[in-house]
Amino acid sequence: MPPSQRLISLDAFRGFVMLLMASSGFGLAQMAKLHPDSWLWQQTSHQVSHVAWQGCALWDLIQPSFMFMVGVAVPLSIRRRREEGQGFFKLSWHALVRAVILVLLAVLLSTRSGDTLTRWEFPNVLAQIGLGYVFLVAIASMGWEYCFAAIILILVGDWYWFYQHPLPTAEQLAAIQAAKPPPEALFQGFFAHWNIHTNAAADFDRWLLNLFPRAESFTYNAGGYQTLNFVPALATMLGGAITGQFLLTSPRTERQKFLRLFAIGIVCLLIGTVLSFVACPVVKRIWTPSWAIFSGGWVLILLSFFYWLVEIAGQRRLVFPLVVVGMNSIFIYVMHSLAAGWIKEQLAKHGMAAFFASTWGPVIERCSVLAVLWLLCFWLYRQRAFLRL
Repeated sequence: MPPSQRLISLDAFRGFVMLLMASSGFGLAQMAKLHPDSWLWQQTSHQVSHVAWQGCALWDLIQPSFMFMVGVAVPLSIRRRREEGQGFFKLSWHALVRAVILVLLAVLLSTRSGDTLTRWEFPNVLAQIGLGYVFLVAIASMGWEYCFAAIILILVGDWYWFYQHPLPTAEQLAAIQAAKPPPEALFQGFFAHWNIHTNAAADFDRWLLNLFPRAESFTYNAGGYQTLNFVPALATMLGGAITGQFLLTSPRTERQKFLRLFAIGIVCLLIGTVLSFVACPVVKRIWTPSWAIFSGGWVLILLSFFYWLVEIAGQRRLVFPLVVVGMNSIFIYVMHSLAAGWIKEQLAKHGMAAFFASTWGPVIERCSVLAVLWLLCFWLYRQRAFLRL
């Protein structure tokens, strides 16, 4: 593939993922609350909400898709920088600077208006990418074989670290009841090593996060998300790096590449499902090894669909609205985090309040905010302005 050729399918898939994120569920979960007896609304709500602990819904695939696509972009970035004459140290310096910026930006977005001190917590997807980014670039620069070996070592090591951590005692289980954990997040027997708030990563955070200045001591993350999720999530990004290198260098035809991506996705789904019964539960919130493989399978299947749609079927015009967002993914992420509430308030002031209060108000409200965010991305696209870190 010539260096100048850009795979539009990758931008389209990235844009699809970011639009899902910025849509805030299109207001469908709120509509489900207005229709508690509707089976259809409840099923729809499930797909636009995160599962409480074990399992997977569409919304749970947003973060692994985003992180996977970061990995896909790395081999292309390394190749371009090497063609510009950049050596190992310059590549490493760029990766380090980008990692620090991502982590600090995540901390900024995590710190709320009512906080009196900086909120030094790192479950935000940007922080997770930043914490693993230097390792991602270093391993990806050595080739796909090293990426594959690293994935195996990371997932096996993560599994063993959780496995060797002592099971929660009755006193510990009683102590976390104040957090009102969902019943499905408290396993019995062997799988209790992956319980919410009592697992190895949760104990690590109770040590790490209390080293930072805090208004009050850290005891648990309400959702069960942990800092060290970035370690198994690095396996997800390395899977993306292998995929990016495959798409970049493989002599296979587009149809053969599509079939290979789809087939490997199916295999990963099967392996992740089997592991969820015999090794550890599928839990996104602590990025269990079975989740990394299972979600990776779904991401590959979705990516293969976009690859077929654009690179084989040639439907570039159809995916153009997605490409506009995919080429400014960091911008829409930050704008949604910082300005979605303000955009909603301004729309309400300027004639949309009655629509927001109507029967379909939640849907209209979130789709209106999404439309504004898309128009901002489109304006930047027209200006050829793309936010890069």
